[in-house]
Order: sequence, then structure tokens, then C-alpha cells
Amino acid sequence: MKTPWIKSLALAAALAVPALAPHSAVAGPTLDTIKQKGTLRCGVNTGLLGFSAPDSQGKWTGIDADFCRAVATAILGDPNKVQYVPTNAQNRFTALQSGEVDMLSRNTTWTSSRDATMGAVFAGTLFYDGQGFMVKKASKITKAAQLNGATICVQPGTTTELNLSDYFRTKKMSFKPVVISELNQIEQAFFAGRCDVYTTDRSGLAATRLKAPNKDDYVVLPEAISKEPLGPMIRRGDWEFFTIVRWVLHGLIEAEEYGLNAANVDKLKSESKDPPIQRLVGTSGDVGKGLGLDNDWLVRVLKAVGNYGEMYVRNIAPLGLERGQNALWKDDGLMYAPPIR
Repeated sequence: MKTPWIKSLALAAALAVPALAPHSAVAGPTLDTIKQKGTLRCGVNTGLLGFSAPDSQGKWTGIDADFCRAVATAILGDPNKVQYVPTNAQNRFTALQSGEVDMLSRNTTWTSSRDATMGAVFAGTLFYDGQGFMVKKASKITKAAQLNGATICVQPGTTTELNLSDYFRTKKMSFKPVVISELNQIEQAFFAGRCDVYTTDRSGLAATRLKAPNKDDYVVLPEAISKEPLGPMIRRGDWEFFTIVRWVLHGLIEAEEYGLNAANVDKLKSESKDPPIQRLVGTSGDVGKGLGLDNDWLVRVLKAVGNYGEMYVRNIAPLGLERGQNALWKDDGLMYAPPIR
């Protein structure tokens, strides 16, 4: 039992610790830099349809590019205040670690080693994917078990390369790798017949198939041999920025769940009496202050890029991919956001 004077000292010490106010978010070094420069530097793919690729006018399109816009809108109020920095599979992590970019939004798989050993952290999953194989239809190959001895095009420095080796070893099959770093070069090699098979995330295969001289000459095999949760990655230590990025992602998902979109968000902001919607649009509660933002942050984001479903329809659906795992949890998918409240 503590003596009275010890208990008094303990009580005094406890009372001397200042409570953390709910709106006391303080900008860390990355967030400070973004605000000072008025620009979010976003590391993206060099050109992957549906995720991040420049169009004919040089505008970056895709779900990863849109997520960069969403974060810039939440922090800076303008979806155009993004500097897109193209990165490949090998230099993307160096670009983040060196400070060349503030955030990676680049179809990057969330793994334990990347989350724990690279001085960086994933903010969540933007797209659930899995690795697959694409072959020429004329090959008559219909399943992965028929790939023994195949020549396979693969990018180095990726989970794809590791999964490929694991899969063939487990199945006691052999393969001949053709390792090429740049996406456009590996696609050209596959179409030219330098390899029998191209392997990457199934979304990437769908995007590549659309670039083929005749897409109907190619088929994506039905198997997915891995889990590939793709999401935004930032440097460790700037937890205020991390929190904003994570809740922008959750906000896009929860907005879809409650029926908020680019077209109706202003109307629902002025008219809705639904408590969850009022919290999302900032007419009740103080969620924004806790993030170091104003309470209109999600309204701005939705007007700029739409909700998660709108982003999917605009960017991923044209690849021919159904929502599947990327549907909302209530529609039997994996997209589930903690409540914004």
C-alpha cells in the first residue's frame, strides 16, 4: 500500500501532465513542407492504365492519381496542387525515403517487410488485387498448372518476382524468367513473343491486354496466386500526415456507403438530418479539427474526385474488372472503413 504522501505525489504528477486536446494536431516535417510549398509531391507509376498514367494532354489519370488529388484537396484545398513524380518498381522506395516525394500512390503491395524495415508505413488499402498470368490464346493454356517450363516476363524488385518463384517451387515446376525493369519494355517483350507468359497483378494484366494489337489474342488465366493489397505509403514519423492520408482513404469509402457523391454532396450538406452524413459533411461534430483540417475537408474531396465507387467506375471499370473484393463490405466486398465520428 502506498503511503498518503506517495499517493499525493502520484496524483500531482498525473495532474501535471497536460491533456491532449482533440484538435491539437500539429504539422510534422512532411505536412509542413506540403503546406509551405503549396504542392503535394506524389510518386506514381510511369504509366499503368487505371492506376496512374498521363493522357494525351499530359493529365495524370487513374485511381492512384485521383487519390493524390484527394489528399491534396484535403490539405491544400485544390486537386491540381499535385506534382506527379513517375517512379518504377526499383526506384519508388528510394524516392520516398530520400524525400523526393511526399507519398507513394503507386500500386504498391502492403507487406510486413515494407511496413517495418523501409522507414515508411502504409496508410491502408486502396485496391485489393492478386497476381495472375496472361498468355496468348493460341497457346491453348487454360490454367496455371500448364505453365511448367514456360518463359515468363517479370519485373524485378516486386512482390511479383518473389511470388512467382514461391509458386513454381511449391508446385514443383520450373520456369525461365525474362527480367525487365520498365513496364512499357516488358509489355513490348511479351507482345513480341520473347516470353510465353506475362505475370503481374491481375489489374495490371487487364491494363496491358488493352494495349495489345488485338486484345482478343490474349487471355488472363483464372488463378490468382497471391494477395496484393495495394495502398498509399508515406515516411514514418510524420503521424499527422499519416492520419490525414488514412482518413482521406476511409472518407472516400464511407462516403460511398452513405450515398454521398460529387453530385449530391452540397445538397446533402444543406439538407440532410442524418447524423452520420452530418458528421461526414462537417455540419455537426469536430472531426476536421482532430485531423488539423477544417470540417469541410471531405466535401472538398468528394467534389474533386467523387467517392470510392465513383473513382472505381471512372478508372478501373474500363479495364473490364468487376468490383469483386473492392466492393463495399455490405455488398460482400472488403472495403470497410472505420466510422468517421
